[in-house]
Amino acid sequence: MQTELPATGHPLADTVARFVWLLPALPLLGFVLNGILSVRAAATIGPADPSAHDAHGAHGAHADGAHGDHGHGHGHDDGHDAHHPARHPSAALVSIIGPGVLFLTFALALLIFGAMRGAGDAMHVPFVQTLFAWMPTGNLSVDVAFQLDQLSMVMVLIITGVGFLIHLFSVGYMQDDPGYPRYFAYLNLFVFFMLLLVLGASYPLMFVGWEGVGLCSYLLIGFWFSDKANADAGKKAFVVNRIGDFGFLVAMFLMFANFEALSFAGVGAAAAELSVGSVVATAICLFLFLGAVGKSAQIPLFVWLPDAMAGPTPVSALIHAATMVTAGVYLVARSATLFAMAPAAQLTVAVIGALTAVFAATIGLKQWDIKKVLAYSTVSQLGYMFVGVGVGAYTAGVFHLMTHAFFKALLFLGSGSVIYAMHQAYHATHKHEDAQDMRNMGGLKAFMPITAGLMWIATLAIAGIPPFAGFFSKDEILTSVFARTHGSTLADASWLGIPGGVVLYGVYALGLAAALMTAIYMTRMMLYTFHGPNRTGEKERGHLKEAPWIMTGPLLVLGVLSLAGGWFNLPAITGGAIGPSEVLHHWLEPVVGTGTLIVTHGEATHLSHATEYALIGTAILIAVAGIALAAFRLKPAELKPAKDAPAEQGIEKTLLNKWYVDEAYDKAVVRPTVGLSRLVLWKGVDTGLIDGLLVNGSALLMRAFGWLGSQWQTGRVGTYAWALVFGAFLVLSAFTLR
Repeated sequence: MQTELPATGHPLADTVARFVWLLPALPLLGFVLNGILSVRAAATIGPADPSAHDAHGAHGAHADGAHGDHGHGHGHDDGHDAHHPARHPSAALVSIIGPGVLFLTFALALLIFGAMRGAGDAMHVPFVQTLFAWMPTGNLSVDVAFQLDQLSMVMVLIITGVGFLIHLFSVGYMQDDPGYPRYFAYLNLFVFFMLLLVLGASYPLMFVGWEGVGLCSYLLIGFWFSDKANADAGKKAFVVNRIGDFGFLVAMFLMFANFEALSFAGVGAAAAELSVGSVVATAICLFLFLGAVGKSAQIPLFVWLPDAMAGPTPVSALIHAATMVTAGVYLVARSATLFAMAPAAQLTVAVIGALTAVFAATIGLKQWDIKKVLAYSTVSQLGYMFVGVGVGAYTAGVFHLMTHAFFKALLFLGSGSVIYAMHQAYHATHKHEDAQDMRNMGGLKAFMPITAGLMWIATLAIAGIPPFAGFFSKDEILTSVFARTHGSTLADASWLGIPGGVVLYGVYALGLAAALMTAIYMTRMMLYTFHGPNRTGEKERGHLKEAPWIMTGPLLVLGVLSLAGGWFNLPAITGGAIGPSEVLHHWLEPVVGTGTLIVTHGEATHLSHATEYALIGTAILIAVAGIALAAFRLKPAELKPAKDAPAEQGIEKTLLNKWYVDEAYDKAVVRPTVGLSRLVLWKGVDTGLIDGLLVNGSALLMRAFGWLGSQWQTGRVGTYAWALVFGAFLVLSAFTLR
């Protein structure tokens, strides 16, 4: 049933698209070259211990035990600090290879995109390039094949474009780290696996990329592995993702068992033959969503993503904005037809997404670490994306994925510039305070006006203020939810006995609540970081300044995208007055159009202009209210530095401690598992049964036999003679006595 179109005969076969295999190959080449450079001269670069950056004090381990971001460039005004680590001898070459392969990949992606646009209507059929047979066995045949269609192209452009900017930023941020080549090797490998994930033409090949980005997240989150907290964070991400991966695997088993196909084309064709509400489709989609929950950090598997802040800030930007965490959203959008046949599964996706958006937003309200605020913001925004794809508005979900990549990358890299400046200042004055705690910042607008201005653009975008990018994508998701409360398969279905329409109204309300809290906590972050009096320290203020151009340049590009990114998919209600409308919608229609129409009973959803204007006005009002509330209630002038700040009490303490979810997991899962392992598996089975009974027991038995045998060896001839006589008597008795 695998109905893949061979590469030959497709209009793209004779264009630059035939080099699609180079898209993942170039980052893989960068990984190999940088990997070789990281091994070369490993015995001569700086200190032998990768943790040596801790020795010169330019790190984020503070007196209060908090671990901040560290390892990036901590240069000094004179550039001659005796304790400053020597740069890796291959740093200059790595700085060319690392971002260079991403630039070439992005350039090739643009050329292929141009070829796809030139193909016109022919792109209603994807271009599949088969490289070689991977698993040709029995009735299972899986090829290593790349699929170029509108959805994969959008993802490729986001990954390579934003990824290149993050690589460029990393050149300045990580320049003095002893593991500089290793860092770029991991970063290039991360992009390779992500491109493999979005270009693979089948679920098994997607799964290879899926597992690959999981591996790279482990390597990059625990990049400074000599610090136990960082190493544990990497392991946590790896372990939690394995739970989701189990769901993905079961979904593939079910696909093959029921469809005898694992390619996107084969599964899509088979899914279209199912009836809406099919048990098979529902089961497959729920297991696929379990995989997405793990990879994209939704309730209850979101706990790994905030801990990912242990890695360097550019890594956080890459994971949170452009690559790994969006894989789950891509998976649902890629399986649009399959999910459209399972309304119950779609409602599950939407409900989990809405609950995650609100839950993570509440935690973001009280975080003091600037990166933790952004981490929970990512979890919340991912919830929005799942709401979009969950209600069958696949274009809206992908649109928010795209705009989020712009403004979240800007926010993370902007926070990296702030952390960089704070570290510079603290390192110059030999002061050991938390460079990521907003209570130690304040007034940075005077020292970093460019960064402050650009981060305000990203903040207004994520808050949903027009005309910034986030407004259009977030509003489209909320409008789509409201539109599907009537006249859709979701409204006709039920979820845990609750009518689908009622569920969707609840999802819409949760979306508005999350939007309000997003505006509040993002405004709070900006006010405490850039406004009010400076709390860094009198001596430190003289060292606060903008980051180098290699770091600020990417921020400018992302600022433009965060401002104008909404123009990629203006709503139809604009009527083309300010630009072409629904560009992304028309672009993605060949991939997700069928699934969308199934959800809406074959007709495009239409709301009256009055209703649409009311929904838009409500969204804007919510965003403005959140910003105004934060600006009115928060008093940056009254905030004390972290070391002098009073401890939080009540609900503030609960939010600061993230609703104690990690502690609950520790008590409910980790400790019982460790206890079971210790008492039953270790002491019971390993020590007691295997070592005690089998190994030591058999040894004791052999010693007992040996001891019995030794008792017969007395060394007395008389004893041996009597034993001989007794033995002879027994033998004769056996023959004579009857």
